[in-house]
Amino acid sequence: MPTPLPSAPVAPPIPAELEAVLKQMRFPYLRAAAPDVLATARAQRWDPAEVVRILLEEEIKGRDEATKRNHRKQANLPTGKTFESWDEEVSSIPAPMQHALMTLEWVHRAENLSLSGPSGTGKSHFAEAIAHKAIDAGLQVCWFTLESLTANLGRAAVDNSVTRAVNKITRCDLIVVDDIGMLPCGQAAAEAFYRVIDAAYERRSVVVTSNLHPSGFDSIMPKTLATAAVDRLLHHAHIVLTEGTSLRLAQATAGKGVVSLAP
Repeated sequence: MPTPLPSAPVAPPIPAELEAVLKQMRFPYLRAAAPDVLATARAQRWDPAEVVRILLEEEIKGRDEATKRNHRKQANLPTGKTFESWDEEVSSIPAPMQHALMTLEWVHRAENLSLSGPSGTGKSHFAEAIAHKAIDAGLQVCWFTLESLTANLGRAAVDNSVTRAVNKITRCDLIVVDDIGMLPCGQAAAEAFYRVIDAAYERRSVVVTSNLHPSGFDSIMPKTLATAAVDRLLHHAHIVLTEGTSLRLAQATAGKGVVSLAP
């Protein structure tokens, strides 16, 4: 029987008094890192200022990661698609445009993005990847379909808190409304869309994905509201048109849509 490898030495716990102080100061990440950092500092005779710096950096790093997790959860992103699974060579969006949008400079300028094209051409994937990238950059994001946006503001209308609900949405740096145009929408949906676009105008960035160009939104919603919303949406917007056949259909036809059941 082979001799088991010796386990790594466990750093001694920090003194109870220091543990209590760190709990009171609400430094959970510093407290978790302290035993190992202090043990290493003693062994290598670090300068006290270096110890303080490293411990504080651990707290900052932990808080940043926690904030990103919370922002990701609150954003309600649909599938977890990021640029790690994005194939820019397959996309019909020109590579220079992809790279420019990935910088997020347009978000900091409160400009909008309209992604229009046939179903399955990567509009939602690209929009969600942008949303994840924005969260990683410390920005707040919210994601809606037109139906979920309508439902959100519809619930707020019950207790006359629509303005408060719209203000909450537009506190986000990036607002995504996905898949407009798949179904006709009525007055309530058009009003919800207009309210958010109007409140975000020149203050926040909005991403809209649709199988229709925004100029055709008046074919699926009341013309007056559609015209007013699109006028504001496109005033400071990057307009991207995707084309080609469905990437989903191509993957399914090639047998890449599922894991094979064959033994």
